[in-house]
Amino acid sequence: MGLITEFKEFISRGNVVDLAVGVVIGAAFGKIVTALVDGIVMPAIGAFTKGVSVSDWKYVIKPAQLDSAGKEVATELAIRYGMFVQTIIDFLLIALVIFLILKAYNRVRAPAAAAAIPEEVLLLREIRDELKNKPGP
Repeated sequence: MGLITEFKEFISRGNVVDLAVGVVIGAAFGKIVTALVDGIVMPAIGAFTKGVSVSDWKYVIKPAQLDSAGKEVATELAIRYGMFVQTIIDFLLIALVIFLILKAYNRVRAPAAAAAIPEEVLLLREIRDELKNKPGP
C-alpha cells in the first residue's frame, strides 16, 4: 500500500500538475505556430522561390534512372535539406513567440515601483534613530 500512497503524493504535488498542463499547452501552441508557418510564412517564401516549397529543396547527387518505358529503375539520391530549413524556421518562430509572451508576462507581473518616501519622513526617521543611539542623561 505504501507505493500507492507515495504515487498519490507525487501526483498531487502542484509542480507535477503544472508541468502536465504546460506540456499540453505547449503541444497545442506548437500546432498553432506550425499552422502559421505552413499557412502564411512558407507560402510567402514560396512566392519568392517561384512556387517551390521550402520542404522540397534538395541537392540531387544522382538523378533517378528510368528505363525506356519510363519506369524508375534506380531511385534518386539526394540530400533533402529543405525539411531541415523549414524545421529551423518553425523553431525560430516558436522561440520568438514564446520570448515575446514571456516578456509581456514578466512586464505585467513585475512589482510596481515602491512609492517614494517623502523627505520629511526620512528626516524624522533619522532624528528618531539618533535619539535611540544617544546615551541617556
